[in-house]
Amino acid sequence: MRAVDLRPILPKSAALLPFVVLLAGLVLMVSEPAVLVSLRHAVFDHYQRLHPAVAPAEPVQVIDIDDESLARIGQWPWSRTVLARLTQRLSEAGASVIGFDVLFAEPDRTALSGDDGQLPAPRTTASDQVFAHSLGSVPSVLGFALGPRGASTLPDGRPSLFAGERPGVFDGLHRFSGGLFPLPELSLSAGLGAINFVPDADGVVRRLPLVLALGDRQVPSLVSEMLRLAQGASGFVLREDALAGRLLRIGLLRIPVSEAGEFWIHYGQLRPDRYLPAWKVLNGEIDLAALRGRPVLIGASAQALMDLRFSPLGEVVPGVEVHAQSLEQVLAGHWLQRPANAMAIEVLALCVVGGLVGGLALKARALMSATITALLLLALAWGGWHAYAAHGLLLDPAVPGLLIALIFVSTSVARHIATERRQRWVRQAFERYVSPNLVDYLVSHPEELELGGVRRVCSFVFTDLADYTTLVESHDPAQVVSLINAYLDGLIRIAFAHQGTLDRIVGDAVVVMFSAPLVQVDHAARALACAGEMQAFASEFARARSAEGLEWGQTRIGVHTGEVIVGNFGGATIFDYSALGDAVNTASRLEGANKYLGTLVCVSQATLDECPAAHARPAARLVLKGRSGATAVSEPLFAASPADGGRDAEYEAAYALLAVGADGALAAFERLYLQRPDDPLVALHLGRLRNGERGDLIVLTEK
Repeated sequence: MRAVDLRPILPKSAALLPFVVLLAGLVLMVSEPAVLVSLRHAVFDHYQRLHPAVAPAEPVQVIDIDDESLARIGQWPWSRTVLARLTQRLSEAGASVIGFDVLFAEPDRTALSGDDGQLPAPRTTASDQVFAHSLGSVPSVLGFALGPRGASTLPDGRPSLFAGERPGVFDGLHRFSGGLFPLPELSLSAGLGAINFVPDADGVVRRLPLVLALGDRQVPSLVSEMLRLAQGASGFVLREDALAGRLLRIGLLRIPVSEAGEFWIHYGQLRPDRYLPAWKVLNGEIDLAALRGRPVLIGASAQALMDLRFSPLGEVVPGVEVHAQSLEQVLAGHWLQRPANAMAIEVLALCVVGGLVGGLALKARALMSATITALLLLALAWGGWHAYAAHGLLLDPAVPGLLIALIFVSTSVARHIATERRQRWVRQAFERYVSPNLVDYLVSHPEELELGGVRRVCSFVFTDLADYTTLVESHDPAQVVSLINAYLDGLIRIAFAHQGTLDRIVGDAVVVMFSAPLVQVDHAARALACAGEMQAFASEFARARSAEGLEWGQTRIGVHTGEVIVGNFGGATIFDYSALGDAVNTASRLEGANKYLGTLVCVSQATLDECPAAHARPAARLVLKGRSGATAVSEPLFAASPADGGRDAEYEAAYALLAVGADGALAAFERLYLQRPDDPLVALHLGRLRNGERGDLIVLTEK
């Protein structure tokens, strides 16, 4: 025996490669560079384009300062008396709350004018007072803008409306040092809410801050304050729930927000019916009865006023549209959330799937590892989509998926480089073999390829087709060859399905061995199961040929287990992987014994001893030609019913009498024969007993 000197396919250091790449990916993922954040946002945007929010039947109404309104009423800013009239109409219509997505930081300049044509210093005008009075007739919210400059406190010194159950929970709020606020006269008559947006780096508004920080003070957004006034709530509560995460409580509403106090917006398509032109409302050309009990926003879509934003749907929308859709979602209780533990979930997915993919790329075949990796990536992508579509959760499959793909590619390339030279040698070696499982074994374990032979206990399956010679002589050879090829192909496929190694094909006969070249601890069970499937296939094949008018013989199968020498036998020019030993000859003789016993499958006790769960009934003790000792053989009961424990109890009882030479054996087999005259073993032993033979020992004089 001569072992081939092959070094391991991969150096030990290569096994660490996927873990090195995984660790680098984890560091990259947790550090959240801008490029990965942009990729994550692109995925979330794509989700919204595929599945935008469904608008309610009654959308939040926007009184639109559009281009036509500017043309009819005059350029912006309008007189405060015009705004007072607009507010009064909405109050009379029964709006629950009015939100102004507009800044009123200066007095009404349209009511101020000096004799020299110069504007005097700002001061509250009579029109401002009229507007302030109209604001008091209906719950109203005026917008203010926070920034790096401006007043550092709210204009009227009103007390904080916020209460927190846990200090420090919202330390991540967007913080500003100053702001531009409405006139004090107006602020006394209305609530105040920030109209700030905090777009991402690409300019897209994906989240709306519901709470912001002015210095050390928490202040509401326009949407938050509108929701408070609409419910008549006294304030806001910021809290953290063990299950729901961070929450902003406004009256009866519980709104999930991030540490930054932001609310993810699930955008819907723009709806023309959301907008009512301001000039039509002022002129009384629109029936406002539908506004009763509903919040109303006043904002601008006019191009000249430049209040335009980018949405994830790829649209340019007015800023008031963002406020309106946010209000709708809160009122409908519809949330998009990126859970607080989202990063932990994504890191876990990267670790588990990345580690699995790295291990597959190192050990599995390229096609299998690539297929499984692709399926895992698809599963990851589906999981992210399902979390969004079914539960409104924003989990990112793209960044972990990209890093997992990087792990697979880098590990696969390393393995390919390391194995290319060895595979060239293996190809030259396996060209001498015909059994796929043998080829697969050599490709996977070239370091264990052995030239020569080794002793090993193996199991063998021998098949033979009865009346094959008559079939060839009585039919067209071309037809017979085609059928024989189909027949042999079916048998061999079954053998390979059980990981058997094709030893040889001789005419119509097939020899399959198990536990070589790869040791199989269950080789006997594999051989027996293989024989059962072969017998079922052969019987069905014969029935099909009979239906075609072709007499196809029965297939006889022998199964035996024993020690042999397996390995490569031959010369320098060509060699064959095969087995030599008495067990091979015994299996062949058992196949031939079927002809005498009348059975289709004959299995030795040596095989059955390795298969305690197998169902079989004893056939005889055979003295094979050229042998002195007896071999106990049985007929497998592949179709045995579980109801009787997989046994033929009546036959076994009769056989037990036969085996000990009891006088009652003849009567027992006669009773059995009356019940089953077509049972070949019953007929065999009844004939022997009637001829005066006793016991179960049969001496065969032919192979």
